[in-house]
Amino acid sequence: MSIRIDAGACTGCGRCAEICPGALLRLDEAGRAECRYPGDCWSCAACVKACGRGAIALYRAPELGGLGATLRVKKRGEALAWEFTLPGGAVYVINSQPGNAGEY
Repeated sequence: MSIRIDAGACTGCGRCAEICPGALLRLDEAGRAECRYPGDCWSCAACVKACGRGAIALYRAPELGGLGATLRVKKRGEALAWEFTLPGGAVYVINSQPGNAGEY
């Protein structure tokens, strides 16, 4: 897995760069998030959860059994919605409620 950043959705808040345990994310010259060394990404999803705009997604490569899907997290009030988008456009959502084991 690796991450994908949608520069158009990124607001340049820097939360992803602050939380990345590998210090791989930074803001580029335009003030948008970028991954310095994508091959070194641990796919821990910390940046995905920290991004309030859904601009960062985990990419699940087909050769790794991920079918080319992406995983984003969107906040819905106190809960998180984990959205899996398949290459054909189908979206599957898993909601986590506050107080559940999946709470961040």
